[in-house]
Amino acid sequence: MNVEEFREYCLSKKGTSDDFPFDEHTLCLRVMGKIFAITGLDNIPFKVNLKCEPDYAVELREQYPEIQPGWHMNKAHWNTVEFEGGLGDALLKQLIDHSYEQVVKTLKKAQKEELAQL
Repeated sequence: MNVEEFREYCLSKKGTSDDFPFDEHTLCLRVMGKIFAITGLDNIPFKVNLKCEPDYAVELREQYPEIQPGWHMNKAHWNTVEFEGGLGDALLKQLIDHSYEQVVKTLKKAQKEELAQL
């Protein structure tokens, strides 16, 4: 999955948006204003920080060398995932979905209700 496919998949989810809040190279994907994925457009190879349930994060890191503790993030809750490795699009989409869901769980009740209406 390349950066364009990644961005398109993320933005196909309900309540999502993207922006560059830090600089012109750091793309953030958000659900209802909260970040669920971050990538540097100048990263070679293409890598993405994705939110993850802590126990599942450890399990993934032990199973896949392409998944490491989140770079510049809370290592318990974020993984850095190499998208140009051998993980395959199905797993990458599953990891994006998991990250999205982890953030949706933390939304306030009003935000969850608004998201449900989209």
